[in-house]
Amino acid sequence: MARVYVSTVVNARNDRVWARVRDFNGLPNWHPAIAESRIEGGEPSDKIGCVRDFRLRNGDRIREKLLGLSDYDMFCTYSILESPMGVENYVATLRLTPVTDGDQTFLEWIAEFDCAPERETELVNNIGGGVFQGGFDALKRAFGG
Repeated sequence: MARVYVSTVVNARNDRVWARVRDFNGLPNWHPAIAESRIEGGEPSDKIGCVRDFRLRNGDRIREKLLGLSDYDMFCTYSILESPMGVENYVATLRLTPVTDGDQTFLEWIAEFDCAPERETELVNNIGGGVFQGGFDALKRAFGG
């Protein structure tokens, strides 16, 4: 099983950052690679089990299912249902933690998945460096960091 772990610190209180990333359907509002997103069946975007169907700016389509969401613990866990990436059993968690020494937020984005062994390094680098770090960089810019 492949594992991706990326973390960063954003110069904003965790409640402000959480307000930006909490919406499971809100990726286009903060992640630069996402063109559009919708929740299937018109369900609320914070309902466990809802499915988001989104398109990347390059035209790829991905469907993900919300597995967990906690406003108290500030995390979101989801799985990929359909993707052109060639991953299986993909589960990821985006978690926020307050930095108590200042008004900052520690963010972690973790994913585990199965893939063809010859593609593992490529996928880990693309997901970690492109998807996760790309989102973190956008959040840092949005909050002046």
